[in-house]
Amino acid sequence: MSETRVELIRMALQALQPEQVQIFDDSHLHAGHAGARDGRGHFRVVVVAECFADMPTLKRHRTVYSALDALMKTDIHALSIDARTPQE
Repeated sequence: MSETRVELIRMALQALQPEQVQIFDDSHLHAGHAGARDGRGHFRVVVVAECFADMPTLKRHRTVYSALDALMKTDIHALSIDARTPQE
């Protein structure tokens, strides 16, 4: 049985050693959207990880994109990121 996209995203984000990960598949909200025609999805992620400490927002987002690099090319069309430390 193959993993769902949400499971693949969750597994890829484990590289950040998160304390919490929430993944929302918003693909159904974009049915018919030009970017959705290629079959890739629209997702929102909330990642809480200590590795984001002392990082500005842009670097946090780049870190998440780096963890999801392969999936960005095959499964993810659009991604909204909320990246925080456990203290935030």
